[in-house]
Amino acid sequence: MMDDLRELYQEVILDHGKHPRNFRHPDDSNREAKGENPMCGDRFMVYLTLKDGVVEDVAFQGRGCAISTASASMMTELVRGRTAEEAEKLFHVFHELCTKDDPEPHGDIDDETMEKLMVMSGVRQFPVRVKCATLAWHAMDAALHGEATASSDQF
Repeated sequence: MMDDLRELYQEVILDHGKHPRNFRHPDDSNREAKGENPMCGDRFMVYLTLKDGVVEDVAFQGRGCAISTASASMMTELVRGRTAEEAEKLFHVFHELCTKDDPEPHGDIDDETMEKLMVMSGVRQFPVRVKCATLAWHAMDAALHGEATASSDQF
């Protein structure tokens, strides 16, 4: 059963990596932040349209490996339509899933969203890939806070 789940997760990552969603620069974005991983050259700009505390649109542009591109693509789908607080919560849960062997339970996040976040959690077995998976998420969080750059020290 675990092999089937791992295979499904790999298919999802490959699909998002080859066909990223929301890979564009929205005309009406009012927040943006750059994320860069100098170790491997991944670079993304994340664009948010934040209105009345809600992420109405989110997109990204840049270049990176399949994992960072897939993670950025999935992030855009997960945070769109959520409040800034919900988006920040998803960032923290995602980061924990990618970095901790025994992450805290998060009963306040619905099962479908949690399952989508879990797709990338296997990167914690490969510490050098954690930065790839979390890069766009750090940039999104920086944009939420009005910061122009996600520091590589953060991830």
